[in-house]
Amino acid sequence: MRQWTVDAFAAQPFRGNPACVVEPMAAWPDAAWMQTLAAENNQAETAYLLRTEDPARFGLRWFTPALEVPLCGHATLASAHVLFAELGLTAEAVTFDTQSGPLRVRRAGDGYEMDFPAQPPKRIALSPGLAEALGAEPLEVWASSYLAVLLKDEATVRGLTPDIAALGKLASAQRGNIGVAALADPGRGYDVVDRFFAPGSGIDEDPTTGSLHCILTPLFAEKLGRSKVIFHQAYPGRGGDLLCEARGERVTLGGQAVTVVESRLRLQP
Repeated sequence: MRQWTVDAFAAQPFRGNPACVVEPMAAWPDAAWMQTLAAENNQAETAYLLRTEDPARFGLRWFTPALEVPLCGHATLASAHVLFAELGLTAEAVTFDTQSGPLRVRRAGDGYEMDFPAQPPKRIALSPGLAEALGAEPLEVWASSYLAVLLKDEATVRGLTPDIAALGKLASAQRGNIGVAALADPGRGYDVVDRFFAPGSGIDEDPTTGSLHCILTPLFAEKLGRSKVIFHQAYPGRGGDLLCEARGERVTLGGQAVTVVESRLRLQP
């Protein structure tokens, strides 16, 4: 079996977020086997593909090193990139059947555009202990499938060194997942800077997180008064870029991807 490691939301290697993608299979392996391989890979996500009768439609599941997750953006982008760039899929777009419903990815210039469900958040009160766990005072706190905490400026987002264990306990309703964001400094090539901490999913900090932007895109589209928003996820030492658009009940997430490793698994499920 072949497997690829792809840097998603990146125009060059060693940026964005790496995901492992296993070549498409005829049937789902046992979930315990998929979880064990994901732990062995030790990337934020390992993606598994299921062939269907339609050559441009696949089942898709995502596993962190600790658990299966219901939605993952960067590993979806990586999966589409493998199908198009490594396996020669000639269709203009590919559809993935997932726990979050059908997800469509199409070619877009030198990158890809993903069509995902919007997850607009609701504003909530500041939780006791959240400021202390983050090491910064929130301006606003919003809740959807993850917490989204808005901070005063870009420097605060970039400079965070949070108490990861404390964050996981505070966001129990969101499986220990917390995004932070602020408007970018003037003159940047992006509108919003953000980061994502996910101890409940077995990841202290995720380098570039598509699913987070299903929440942030409708939030900042409303704040900025326009549908298109450019995000930079400022994971220290890497960073990833996403061109997003709010489209009612859906959002589009655009980005590039680069294959950095092709490997062969010496085992079968």
